[in-house]
Parts: sequence; C-alpha cells; structure tokens
Amino acid sequence: MEKGYRAIQKYYIISPGKVRRIADVVRNKPYTEAIAILESIPHKGARYLRKAIRSAASNALFQNKKLDEEMLYIKDLQVNEGPRMKRVWPRARGRRDILLKRMSHIYVVVDEIARMGE
Repeated sequence: MEKGYRAIQKYYIISPGKVRRIADVVRNKPYTEAIAILESIPHKGARYLRKAIRSAASNALFQNKKLDEEMLYIKDLQVNEGPRMKRVWPRARGRRDILLKRMSHIYVVVDEIARMGE
C-alpha cells in the first residue's frame, strides 16, 4: 500500500469485476470530483466505492486538521477478490450446480494534491 490516508472495506457481496469498471473511472481524480461522479452512477458498486472513499477522506481530515476536502485526491484504488460463498443451485432431474457468490475487498488511499508530484 502507498503512503497517505487509507480505508479498507471488506467482504462486499459483489463481483470485483463489476466494481473495477467503476473504480477505473474515478482513480487518480480529486476527491470532490470523484464523489460527484459516483453519486451520478446508478450502480451498486458505485455506492460501495463512495462509502470507502468517504471513509478514507474522513480519516485524512481527522488525522490532519489543516486539510480540506478540496486538497484531497484518490492516490490508490484497488478492488481485490475476497472469499467466495458457495451455494447450491437446483437443476433438472435431481442434479445441482454450484453457484459462486463472489466478494470484493476495496482498498482506498487518498493524499494531498500538493504532494501529488512526489
């Protein structure tokens, strides 16, 4: 993980691929712009990303009282795969399939725009 102010959200029951599509849109953007983009996207993954990014920003503002929301940007945003829940899916003639419910872990690092070039 990179230096900065971070937040980790784990065990969201959504496929990581669905969340990564949205994460690619807001990666390396200023905090206020990223939140505005995520609020306009009607997707479950956008809600989870918004929650994780707000958590990282509140950690930054709590630890450094001199910071302002306009001074933050998303330095690192990763969506990794968590464990899979296995469920039985009934099929014809008494058979079954295994249904995999995938989980995501979201790692967010925000930092100051002034230190963006470092």
